[in-house]
Amino acid sequence: MFHPLRLHRGWVPLLLAGPGALTLMAAAGAAPTPDLSRYPEPALGERRWLVQLPERVAPSRDPALSASPEDWRVQLIAGRQIAVDCNRYLFSGRLRSQAIAGSDLRVVRISEVTPVASTRMACPEGQPKRLAFVPMGGKPFVMPFDPKRLVVIYAPRDLELRWRLWRAERRQWPAQER
Repeated sequence: MFHPLRLHRGWVPLLLAGPGALTLMAAAGAAPTPDLSRYPEPALGERRWLVQLPERVAPSRDPALSASPEDWRVQLIAGRQIAVDCNRYLFSGRLRSQAIAGSDLRVVRISEVTPVASTRMACPEGQPKRLAFVPMGGKPFVMPFDPKRLVVIYAPRDLELRWRLWRAERRQWPAQER
């Protein structure tokens, strides 16, 4: 497990994706509120999510993984909490990085979000629905790990944002020319 993330949006908890997911909530006063004056306010129907990456990440127990942050990447995962049954649920959208005019800042915008679709299998009788996070499909959005910069994401109001850290292997594999 690595150092807890600070996610800002009124100190909303962030659910980390993956098996054994943990809910982490930043304690009041645990991190200074970032200066957002250079970022635009979210448009009507949008929410602004802020991710502050931890400056220090616990080393991996796997010696094959790189300990160098230059080799790490952060994946942003947008999704929705949906009541699901035995069917598969999916929707898509687009994440893209945009420069803020007149500054050196960048933001991520989520757009072109489709309605949720599902398969239509007959579920076992009496099987209750359960609440589940359904990630947005499409090309994964991966960016360099940089704890010195805020990751600012603008998303439609009904989406939730999660992230995960990717660490590269230390070993480099040779390619074969043919």
